[in-house]
Amino acid sequence: MNKHSSIQASGSLLERAAQKYDFAAALRGAAQAEATPAPQQREVFTPTQPAARPSDMFREAFNDTPPASGRHGTVNRARLAEGGFILPDERPGALAEEFRIVKRQLLLRAAGEGGQPIQNGRMILVGSAKPDEGKTFCSVNLALSMAREKDLDVVLVDCDFSKPEIPGLFGLEDGPGMMDALADPSVDAESCIIHTDIPNLSVLPAGRQSHDATELIASQRTRDVLDRLISRSPTRIMIFDSPPALSASAASALAAHAGQAVMVVKADTTDEAELREALGLLDGCRHIQLLLNGVTFTPNGKRFASYYGYGD
Repeated sequence: MNKHSSIQASGSLLERAAQKYDFAAALRGAAQAEATPAPQQREVFTPTQPAARPSDMFREAFNDTPPASGRHGTVNRARLAEGGFILPDERPGALAEEFRIVKRQLLLRAAGEGGQPIQNGRMILVGSAKPDEGKTFCSVNLALSMAREKDLDVVLVDCDFSKPEIPGLFGLEDGPGMMDALADPSVDAESCIIHTDIPNLSVLPAGRQSHDATELIASQRTRDVLDRLISRSPTRIMIFDSPPALSASAASALAAHAGQAVMVVKADTTDEAELREALGLLDGCRHIQLLLNGVTFTPNGKRFASYYGYGD
């Protein structure tokens, strides 16, 4: 299941993504193709030394959170280990350290970094240009890493409606989910959430198959459902495991609801033309960062992680 590719350079996966892909050039290319003014340039985020507890920023302005509703399930830890995911009950290793950097940047942006929080910043899309570039591996690990925060309520939403796999990766029983709540106003999305035995981590399945997934995602109904879900708790973070942008049109519609997006690019595989096209499709989200996946670091370089993302 796991494969490795080698790129000999130093720096974190976030810094390396900025080096490997000329993000600004991709945006310039898109701007040259149109006569209209260029859109606001998106950021490529790099590791910093942020405040230790961004969740405190979420909590300060709010009172108690309503009690959890919905279903409950037990995570299959052995299945997580087989997939190469971060294990929630074990000492953090190299992979966990990389995702600590990734989550800290996202949480600080969601909290506003001392200023105003970005709009919908607590809704984070994780996607890729094509299948098999590791976006599900990264979304699961990001959720597991964020769940280690002491004051967050993390909901991992399976939005890859054609090929849902999040409940199966955790060993959870599938059932009604996001698409059911969007297609049927009588279904409460909160009641579809599976609260796991991993503290602070819940899963919202994709739900029923639908030929109108893109249209449903683009509807006002989706905005209303997401607003209710995110407002359930001031410390709730929602992570959307998106379909690949070049494979399913639902990704573009979903990006319009997210305040932040993480575009997973696979080392030695994703080329700039694909990346540029995928970024253009996700331009409904104003804050997009890149995450380089499938990297082996050199012995003399910064050794936080050496891993390949679980394929779609």
